[in-house]
Amino acid sequence: MEHKNLTRAVSAGAVLAALLLLGGCSIHEQRSATSGDKKVDISTPFGSIKVNTAATAEDTGWPVYPGAHIRKAEDEGHNKSANVNISGPGFGLKVAVVEYESDDTPEKVLGFYRDKMKSFGGAQLECKNTSWDIGTHRGDQGDDLKCDDRSHGDTVELKAGTKDHQHVVAVRPSGSGAKFALVYVQTHGKEGAL
Repeated sequence: MEHKNLTRAVSAGAVLAALLLLGGCSIHEQRSATSGDKKVDISTPFGSIKVNTAATAEDTGWPVYPGAHIRKAEDEGHNKSANVNISGPGFGLKVAVVEYESDDTPEKVLGFYRDKMKSFGGAQLECKNTSWDIGTHRGDQGDDLKCDDRSHGDTVELKAGTKDHQHVVAVRPSGSGAKFALVYVQTHGKEGAL
């Protein structure tokens, strides 16, 4: 998936899954009056979907880079974050994403996170020249993380863990500073089920 707005992509995936599971469902929506953040819980006989647009760095397992601030969505002024959980018989997907901005250079931000990724265990990769596209590579054999084969773009991704438990930091230049996304992706279930 080409990524210009990871939060929208995650939300679109949740909506698609919701449409597939609508038979006999219950929907509960809660919106914060002050921030506009939303929580949506959808339960069906086939599974459930939970979406929270007020995700935090804690949801991703990463610490916040010192001095960074959460990016706001350009069109609505809300935070660029989401915590989505989709579960059903034999499969599940959790994606937590929070986007930040820093006045520091991408290299300084990457330096901070290179040290932190050791705590997650598993593989540790640095993928250069990516396109702000964070994929889970579910169809690949084995549990190894992989870098995207496409080499275009100005984003560097740090990945740690396994393909079923990925911790990712995607960092790209923004003026004299950096934009970066903290991501956690957890999958379980049969191959190809997601």
